[in-house]
This record gives sequence, structure tokens and C-alpha cells, in this order.
Amino acid sequence: MPGVDAQDAIFDAVKKKFGFVPNLIREMSRNPAVARVYLDGQAAIGSGVLSHREQQVIQLAISVYNECDYCRAAHGLGSRRARAAPADIEAIQKGTLPEDPRLRSLVSATWQVLDVRGALTSQDLRALEAEGVDRAQLYEIVAIIGLKTVSNYINHIAHTPIDEAFRE
Repeated sequence: MPGVDAQDAIFDAVKKKFGFVPNLIREMSRNPAVARVYLDGQAAIGSGVLSHREQQVIQLAISVYNECDYCRAAHGLGSRRARAAPADIEAIQKGTLPEDPRLRSLVSATWQVLDVRGALTSQDLRALEAEGVDRAQLYEIVAIIGLKTVSNYINHIAHTPIDEAFRE
């Protein structure tokens, strides 16, 4: 069967990194090229300008916006493990802004970019910069939106069951 070796290689790499193969990756690996785009993109973003905690919170905010229960669970856990405050995680899960000023700015920027599909005005950009969100950070948010849209939409299509590991 074509792609089996590629799929096995993906599963092996993911299992080494996480200790198991999440249901999303199993589903995504029906097309190994898509799984590679997602996993390689996540790896590249890991060396971005935003901290791991900030990236997890942004991924949670995108998943809430896109109403993806699977990624909400995964990034809720990821945000907790990255030491985001429980109250901030709960606020995002409810669709409201966190209290932490930095996370508040990033989540607000993320939801704003999603609302206008990236069509920010000059005034929007100045306001974001005044909140401490510069172009490099904004472009990283856009990249994360792209990656999360891939996973969120695949989960919507597949009705991916949430892994027990994410139900912590």
C-alpha cells in the first residue's frame, strides 16, 4: 500500500516525541504529506519569536475560535503544562480574554486577525504595536493560524476522538 512506510516513519517520530501517536496524527496521516506539513510547521514555529507558553495559548485561542474540541483539549493541556494560569486558560476556553496582560494582547490579536481574515488596517497595526505585538509576532500568529486551521478542519471532518492523554 503506498504511503505505509511514510506513515510508519511519521508514527515512529511522533511516538518518540510524545510517547504515543495522537488520534489527530493518525487521522492526518491518511495523507503523509499533510501530516509532514503540519508536524514540520509545528517544529519550525517552535523556534519562533514567541515563547512556548504564548504559542500554546495562541493555539488554544484559535481552536476555541474554530470550535475544535480536540485541539481545545490538547492545547488546554499544553497551556497548563506551559504554566499558563488556570484562570487565563478558563477565560480563553469561554471565549473571553485572559487577565495576564501579555496573553491578553496575544489572544486579542489572534482573534482580531481571525475576525478580519488578516485584513488589518494601518490603525489596527498601530494599536497592536501599542499593545506590544510587533510584526514578527503577528506573522508568527498568522503561521500558527494556518497550522491550526489544518488540524481544526481535519478534526471537524473526521470527528476525531479526543485522546485520553488530553483529558487530564
